[in-house]
Amino acid sequence: MTGDHRKLFDALAETFLREGVGTCFALLGDANMNFATRLAEGGCKMVYVRHEHCAVAAAMAYARKSGETGVATVTCGPGLTQLMTALPAAVRAKLPLVVLAGEAPLKSAWYNQAIDQAPFVTATGAAYQPLHSPNLMPTAIRDAFTQAGRERRPVVLGVPFDLQNLDWSGAELPTPSRDLAPVASPIPPNPDDLPRAAAMIAASKRIVVMAGLGAVEADAGAACRALAERCDALLATTLPARGLFHDARFSIGIAGGFSTETARDCLGEADLIIGVGSSLAHHNLDGGKLWPDAELLQIDVDPLAISQGRVAAQAHLRADARLGVEALLGMVPERSKSWRTPALSERIATAPADSAVFPSEDGVHDPRDVVAVFEAHLPADWQLVNSSGHCSFYFAQMPSRPQTHFLTIREFGAIGNGISFAMGVAAARPDDTIVLFDGDGSLLMHIQELETIRRHGMNILIIVLNDGAYGSEIHKLRAEGISDQGAVFGRTDLAAIARGFGLAGERIADLALLPGLIDDFAKSGGAAVWDVPISDQVASPVIRRAHPPKSSSTSKSN
Repeated sequence: MTGDHRKLFDALAETFLREGVGTCFALLGDANMNFATRLAEGGCKMVYVRHEHCAVAAAMAYARKSGETGVATVTCGPGLTQLMTALPAAVRAKLPLVVLAGEAPLKSAWYNQAIDQAPFVTATGAAYQPLHSPNLMPTAIRDAFTQAGRERRPVVLGVPFDLQNLDWSGAELPTPSRDLAPVASPIPPNPDDLPRAAAMIAASKRIVVMAGLGAVEADAGAACRALAERCDALLATTLPARGLFHDARFSIGIAGGFSTETARDCLGEADLIIGVGSSLAHHNLDGGKLWPDAELLQIDVDPLAISQGRVAAQAHLRADARLGVEALLGMVPERSKSWRTPALSERIATAPADSAVFPSEDGVHDPRDVVAVFEAHLPADWQLVNSSGHCSFYFAQMPSRPQTHFLTIREFGAIGNGISFAMGVAAARPDDTIVLFDGDGSLLMHIQELETIRRHGMNILIIVLNDGAYGSEIHKLRAEGISDQGAVFGRTDLAAIARGFGLAGERIADLALLPGLIDDFAKSGGAAVWDVPISDQVASPVIRRAHPPKSSSTSKSN
């Protein structure tokens, strides 16, 4: 559009495009449909979802996988209130998003969808920017991208839709945020701080170098491996960074609630944990129970005194993750190997993540057996997405998978996000095959997005562990000796539902068929749901530790 015919929504869309927005997740309504249409006409790839929550959740995964600011748009009022689960999840995962949500028209004395949107958004921890001055709106959008990137959280824009329809004066649009952003070089450690950190290492006998997403972003993996090798230390990661050391002989995998039995034993023996680029969250430390006899040295650009109600670390080295570890490499001598033994290497490679024994049941599978087959047969270059819920512990136990090909976002603990995350990864990696691992309860929350996957031609294979229930809840209720009936729903035929949406669907009665099915899917691509019935009697170690049975009796519904 040119000249006097340009509207304000044209300028808003053009401002987004000047910010380099190439993908937007959207559900259209009165307060955003003109803007979104112009955004699409300007060359932005639009993913039109079926539920507003899924637009923002997909933008979260897109941001994590692409390294860009995620972008979504929804309408005002009920469109915005649907975001109240996705926004705090993005805030806690420190994901930069910009969401244009619209607002009710200012000219109307009454509007049925009008609501004070700001308190809803700010309650989630996200920022809300009401845009009510037409001439300043493009600059405010530019500033929102700046804020989202600097603060690493969502910024929601409220633009009354009657203002969006005003004529645009044609004023010059602002310089994009990427052209104004300061060049932030990595922060090296202060030389005065290094001797104290080196002294902690020298005084310790059993050390674990634990890397988080900060280490991933700083490309500190090689430096962490070298420091661990020099110090006779083991390697570990937080859950979001799992797979960073997937091919290292002395990597014990995830440090946290999802730790294997071997990892918990080793962490229990440690006397020093070096946390590299990690926020030291509650689950990462398993509430302080994971390494009871160890001190923690944190290497981070923003070291923490307190994290989620606990003392985070006993010592700190303020530095970029890679530069901090590399500096320590020059301060510590090579050690002889006493912890890194062939026996420990063999145990790491062969011991099961969870050795608990449960009785077998006809017609259903042990989830650990299911995951073992996928670990053995899924192609190494497929992108794996792990959802939340009881089943997510099992899917995290795939040690051969590198961090670059595995995504999990679970800082808010909400189920129902998996299908959206898979769509976000598919948009960020359109040439890759995406595999979503989910539970039946989680998938059913937003199963309408199967239609979105089909319509957009996304190459997504959905693996569902179907226990016919909300798995965490039934195991907790049984541990309390209370009836689980309110959390048991029966095994919905998810394969049939998938076929109803136009996708392929399989019910996996025999695990021996999986290698052939995987090969066939690799050749054909497309989208499919594989419904795997599992035993509802197998409880993860996370549940067993947190909710030990109070009596020998359980209450099982059939």
